[in-house]
Formats: sequence, C-alpha cells, structure tokens
Amino acid sequence: MKHKILFSVFVYFIILVLISLGSWQLYRLSWKLDLIKQIEDSLRNKPVELSEVDEKNFLRVKTSGEINFQKQIYLYNLNQNGKPGFEVINPILINNKNYLINRGWIPFDKKNESEINLVNQKNIIGTLKIQSKANSFKPKNDIKKNYWFTLNRNDIYKYTGKKFSKYIIYLNGNYSLPKPKVVTAKISNNHKKYAITWFSMAISILLIYLYFRKKNY
Repeated sequence: MKHKILFSVFVYFIILVLISLGSWQLYRLSWKLDLIKQIEDSLRNKPVELSEVDEKNFLRVKTSGEINFQKQIYLYNLNQNGKPGFEVINPILINNKNYLINRGWIPFDKKNESEINLVNQKNIIGTLKIQSKANSFKPKNDIKKNYWFTLNRNDIYKYTGKKFSKYIIYLNGNYSLPKPKVVTAKISNNHKKYAITWFSMAISILLIYLYFRKKNY
C-alpha cells in the first residue's frame, strides 16, 4: 500500500512539473507576441534622426556620416534565396561615435569592386539592431584575407583599431549592390508548440496512470 501511495505522489509530481512547464511556455508565448508587435510597429514608423533619440533595437533612423571603405569587412552569408556571398560591413563615424553599418549582400565575384561602394553618405536611412553573439561553431575569421564568418569584437578591434556601438545600422534603400538586407520581425517563436507538448505529456501520463490504477486497485 505504501509503495502505491509513493508511486501516486511521484506521478502527480511529474504531472505538476509538466503543467508548470506548459504554463511557462504560455507566458513566454504572450511575451514573444508582444515583442513581435513592438518590432512590427517600430519597423512601420518613419525614420528618426539618430542624434536626437535613444538607441534601441529595431529603431528606424536617418543620419549622415563618414564611411570607412579602407576597413571594409566581408562577412560570409547567404542571401534571401540561399545563394552564398558576402555581407558588406563598414565602420562609419557619426557624430564622433563609431558604428558598423551593414550595407547588404554581394556575390563573391563583386568583392573589392568599386561599384559596390556607391552610397549616399549624407542621407543614410537604416534600422538599428543589437549585434548578436557570435556562433562559436563557425570557422575563425581570416582577417588577412578579409574573409569573415562572425563579427567577433576582438577581431574587429584588431582589424580597425576601434571600438564600436553595440548597435549595427542595417542600411535601407533602393541599392542594387550591395543589396540591403530586409529587417523583419521574424524571430523564433515555438512556445505554443512547446506548451502543447508539455500539456499533452501531462494528460497522457494522467490517463495512463488512471487506467492502471483502475485496473490494479
């Protein structure tokens, strides 16, 4: 009898844990949906003067600055069609503050071509994004060959001799080369699926437990 009671307590404990995990995922789902809405609203807003606002993620801005083409960074990445190439990233000085500006994607054969450096530095419109953490599984950057896989802050300092804002400016506009990267609110949101999984496991365990309890009591 004691063993049956202990087993019942264990089963109900597991069910309670699974329900708690499912409830936590529902809370995360609500938070994530609010975040996505905030991002979408921000991306729909007109750009604001960078020098007049507090920097924040996904803020659309307009500014002017001095782009450094001598320390141009070629970051390996795929375009929206899955074709490999480079994202072109430059240091830019804006109001005595150093930023990185992601000007968009080019195919491999356009690397170091002068045609990719035609940009209106007096009228820069873009979207701020906090630089994401570098993926530790990617290859190391080849700084000498200017072939990058991550925007590692230490490597960037070695290459440019400067430190930069944690926000990267993603250039907007009708440029063909580089092709500006489209910034969207598409971020990972699997919380609903996870919640269903946890709740389903809780229900399954409860039904199995009730079945064997009815059979054996």
